[in-house]
Amino acid sequence: MRTLPLCLALAVATPTPPATGQVRTGADVLAATDCEALAGCRVGLITNHTGRTSDGRRTVDVLATAEGMELVALFSPEHGWHGVLDEKVGDSIDRATGLVVHSLYGATRKPTAKMLRGIDTLVFDVQDIGCRFYTYIATMRNAMEAAAEHGLRFVVLDRPNPIGGVAIAGPVLARERRDFVGAHTIPLRHGMTTGELARMMAGEDAIKVRIEVVRCEGWHRRDLWHRTGLRWINPSPNMRRLTQALTYPGIGLIEGTNVSVGRGTDTPFEILGAPWIDGERLARDLNGRELPGVAFVPVRFTPTASKHAGEECGGVHVLLTDWRTFEPVRTGVHVACALHRLFGDDWDTRRLDWLLKDEASAARILRGDPADAILASWRDGLRTFRMRRRAFLLYE
Repeated sequence: MRTLPLCLALAVATPTPPATGQVRTGADVLAATDCEALAGCRVGLITNHTGRTSDGRRTVDVLATAEGMELVALFSPEHGWHGVLDEKVGDSIDRATGLVVHSLYGATRKPTAKMLRGIDTLVFDVQDIGCRFYTYIATMRNAMEAAAEHGLRFVVLDRPNPIGGVAIAGPVLARERRDFVGAHTIPLRHGMTTGELARMMAGEDAIKVRIEVVRCEGWHRRDLWHRTGLRWINPSPNMRRLTQALTYPGIGLIEGTNVSVGRGTDTPFEILGAPWIDGERLARDLNGRELPGVAFVPVRFTPTASKHAGEECGGVHVLLTDWRTFEPVRTGVHVACALHRLFGDDWDTRRLDWLLKDEASAARILRGDPADAILASWRDGLRTFRMRRRAFLLYE
């Protein structure tokens, strides 16, 4: 059986100009060789609707029609095979291939021995968005652990990080806080691709599995999605454009509280509000903080689903004015501090720490500490993380 070489680490309203070249994803690179790296393998593919080549072919179809290998089973993460569900998902059948799609967001979140029967190689091809609490990387980790337990190869078809690979932000997760919305000891905005994260998870936590990454070609760490030349496919139902991926690591932080973050509207993660919020007052406070790359416009909206469904909410539109300077996590912390200062009696903060996962920082928000002082407390952890990740990076 031929194997892939182990990959070695290499020693905005005003977006930057588009790149001149077309990025090729790991799926593109694999397809160009007729899946030669999987020759002789019996493959289980973990993917969803984002698993496509740049010319629009599904990765599942590329593998199903490749010669010299056999596609045995399929697996889907949260939101299901077609990426449209916001609930637990059952198993299904892929009509084109007739293969069972085993849900990893239903009865189990980790491939079982029964699901893996007849497979010798697991392939992961799912588009992530670069935020720690986006669950696709947790599904990848669970599958890596299952591969290690059953002696399987694990191949990642890498894809660009839509919000770039340079900026990092947020508290670094403590090992004891790991869960499905915190798969590894990384900050909220980690600046890594799925392939790089797989290498880091296996390397730092001694997951006994050979990680092989089919690298992207033409992607650079400084590039956001708009510079890749690749078509945007909504990774999940409420992640509909790059601006939402950019705001998500910050605005998503308050989702555990009784504030709508725009689910059930046309602009999730670009608006936030609640029936008890005075949008003009909140916008005035936030604009007075002069945060880079963002402005806040008072709005009223009525979500059709999720928090405050059917209730008119006051709030703000988070308007990105410069993608290059916008800092999503800093913005999210400032929003939280403003909500506490202005509407503390109505804001239910019992689950404020659900996605932040840093009790000390959550306590400081509720104590009324300055937002930038809270961010400053993360500097040492981020400095250490930047050094830790060097050995696992694949792109310059």
